[in-house]
Amino acid sequence: MAMCYPRLRALREESGLGQAETARMLGIDRRTYVRYEEKTRRIPLRIAVKLAAFYGVTIDYLVGRSDRRASAPKG
Repeated sequence: MAMCYPRLRALREESGLGQAETARMLGIDRRTYVRYEEKTRRIPLRIAVKLAAFYGVTIDYLVGRSDRRASAPKG
């Protein structure tokens, strides 16, 4: 089973983007992106990092391990 990114679709919809626009931003085929949302294809780490940075969330938030969207400020 592919790694689950339960918040992927919600984040995309929150941003007002379609699947095709998101795929273009990532430099991947739309069908590949759709498979990420359907949880039928693993998301490579480099893509997960891009997604987290784009949406301003942590990878832990993206994969559902944390409810904190952003990491705590350093200081």
